[in-house]
Amino acid sequence: MSRLPIVLLVALLLAGCATPRPAASPTELMLAAPPDAALEAAAEALIAGGHVVRHADASLGRLEAVFSRWPGYRVLVRVEARGEGSQLALTATRGGRVLPPSTLERLTAEIAARLAASD
Repeated sequence: MSRLPIVLLVALLLAGCATPRPAASPTELMLAAPPDAALEAAAEALIAGGHVVRHADASLGRLEAVFSRWPGYRVLVRVEARGEGSQLALTATRGGRVLPPSTLERLTAEIAARLAASD
């Protein structure tokens, strides 16, 4: 009978471990360029910054790249058409954990600069 409270306490403690991770809130960038040009500029900026593009599909508006040096991380880029322009959403993760938006500041600035230079 004295084991029952201990078993219940352990069960309650383990139940709290099953909470899901919060969803990643991507860094978003509104651009005046069409989606395919925005995705191309993102790919060029990633490659210039030392990333390796693993998958890219312009028809889906998706691009996945990994940082080639330690500590490595993964960048997921999604592009959607928004009126005359497009919306770019970038998410960086390492080991399944979302990295802070500051990780992508330099990359977003580089993408915007590349698109501004191409106009």
